[in-house]
Amino acid sequence: MKKHLKTILLPALLSLITLSAYPVNDTIIIKSDESTEIIERDLDSLLNNWFVKMSVTGTDFYAADSIVTEFSDSVYKDRIGRINSLIVLPYHNIIRNHIHVYTDRKVDRFQVMLGLQDYYFPMIEDIFDYYGLPVELKYLAVIESALNPNAVSRVGATGLWQFMYSTGRMYGLTINSVVDERRDPVKATHAAARYLKDLYGIYNDWILAIAAYNCGPGNVNKAIRRSGNRRDYWEIYYRLPRETRGYIPAYVAATYAMNYYREHNITPVQINMPLAIDTILVSQDMHLEQIAAVLGLPLDELRTMNPQYRTGLVPGKTRPSAITLPLDKLGDFIAMTDTITGYRREQYLTTVTQATVSQQSAYSPPDVNGKTKLTYVVKQGDNLGFISEWYDVGLSELRYWNNIYRNTIKVGQKLSIYVDPSKADRYSKISSMSFADKQKMEGKVTASSGTAAAAVPQVSASAMTSGDYEFYTVRNGDTVWDIAKKFDGVSATDILMLNNISDASRIMVGQKLRIRKKS
Repeated sequence: MKKHLKTILLPALLSLITLSAYPVNDTIIIKSDESTEIIERDLDSLLNNWFVKMSVTGTDFYAADSIVTEFSDSVYKDRIGRINSLIVLPYHNIIRNHIHVYTDRKVDRFQVMLGLQDYYFPMIEDIFDYYGLPVELKYLAVIESALNPNAVSRVGATGLWQFMYSTGRMYGLTINSVVDERRDPVKATHAAARYLKDLYGIYNDWILAIAAYNCGPGNVNKAIRRSGNRRDYWEIYYRLPRETRGYIPAYVAATYAMNYYREHNITPVQINMPLAIDTILVSQDMHLEQIAAVLGLPLDELRTMNPQYRTGLVPGKTRPSAITLPLDKLGDFIAMTDTITGYRREQYLTTVTQATVSQQSAYSPPDVNGKTKLTYVVKQGDNLGFISEWYDVGLSELRYWNNIYRNTIKVGQKLSIYVDPSKADRYSKISSMSFADKQKMEGKVTASSGTAAAAVPQVSASAMTSGDYEFYTVRNGDTVWDIAKKFDGVSATDILMLNNISDASRIMVGQKLRIRKKS
C-alpha cells in the first residue's frame, strides 16, 4: 500500500466546511456554507489499498441506477432515532449533506469501505467489548481514517485511529523510523479504546468524550469553563474549535450510512482480504521481502497486512515482534523460519539494519501547509499545556511539531507553532507578553496580577503539600483524570507533565503525584 497519503477523511473535510450555528426554539441549527469536495477526494484514497486494487481491477463496481440517493428529512430522522446506541444521535442538515456523500456523490467508494468493514469491524468490536466500550464507537474509525491504517493527516496524525506522535507514545505505541504501531490496526485499536475510556472517565458523557478525542480534553475543558461550566455538548458548541463542531455531525452521518446502506440499495464491494489470519511473534530480525519470497506471497499483500513496519524490517531481536499472515501460511512460516532469515540475509538485513536502527529515535515532522509558522521562546514558569492554550493549538500538535515526547522543555528553548495566517499577528505578540498577561488572556488570574486566585475546594486527607508543590497520594481505583477533578483549575495533562508520566494508565497506589505549584 502506498505510504504517501496526504490526508484522511475527517480533517480534510472539516477544513473546507464552515459551520455556523444558532439556537432556534432551543434547537441548534447548523448551516454548511461550502462543499464537501475534500471528503469525496479522500474516499478515493481507499483505492490505494492493495487488496482493493486486486478486487476491483477490471470490475465495474460503480453505483447502479437502482441506488436510492435521497430520502426526506423525516425518514432520516426516524432511522437515526431507531439506531441502537448509548450515544444520543441528533439530526440536522449538515448530517444530511454528509450522508449524501456516502450514498450519492461517492457511493462507489463507499461501497469499497463497506467491503473493508468485514475485515476491521469484528476486531474493533472484540477489543471495545473487552474494555467495556459501546461498540458503536467503531464508526469513529470511518470518519478518522476511512478504515485505512496507512492514513496520514496534514499534521501527522497516523493510522486507523489517527494518533498524533505524542498521544500514541503516551498510550504505549512504539513509533520510530522502523516501526510505527499507530499503523498496526490491533495495537492502535487497543490504544484508542484506552484513550476513549479515559476520556469518558473525565466527562461521564460519550458525546463530550468523542469531541475530546478530536480536539483533546484541554480544548473541551476550556469550552466548558468559558460556557459557565456547562457540560452539554450543544451548550458548549460555540466555544469548541470549528472542526470539533463538525465532528459529531460527521460521526452521526457515518453511523447512519453504515447502518442503512441496504435501504439505499447499496451493495458492498467484495474485498478479497483474507479473513482467516493469525499473528505470530518472532524473536529474530527479518524482512517482509524475505518472508514474501520464501512463502510465495505477494509483497504488497504482506505489507498491507503489516503496515506498522515502515521499511519492511521486522526488528524481532530487540523484543519479540508480531507478524500477521494468512492462516494457511502460518505452518509454512513456522517450519521455514530459518530459511526465511537466511534468505539473502546480507541484502535484506545487514544494510537495512545499519541504516535504519541508527535512526530509530529520529522523527522529523513536515511543515504544515496553509499555516503560518511562529516561534515561541520558553520562559520560566512555562509548560506545554499553557503554551498550547495561549496559541489555541492542540497539545499533541505542539509536541509533534517540536518532536517532544516527555513534555520536557527548557527555558530559552525555541518552539515552532503553526497558526491560522489570519490570526498570525495576534499570536505573534504572545512570545513577548508577561506570564500574567498570557494567563489573563485565557481568563485565568495569577497571583502576580494582584488579584486573589479562586478558592480551591477541599480534597481528601491524602492530598498534602511538600516543598514548592502540592502532592496527592494515589488511592486504589484512582485515575489521573479522577485526581485532576479533585482540584480546581488542574487538568490531567498538567499532572502528567509535572510528574513526567508518559503512560497515564501506569500510576500506582501509594504513588505521590505533584498536582501544582503552591500559591
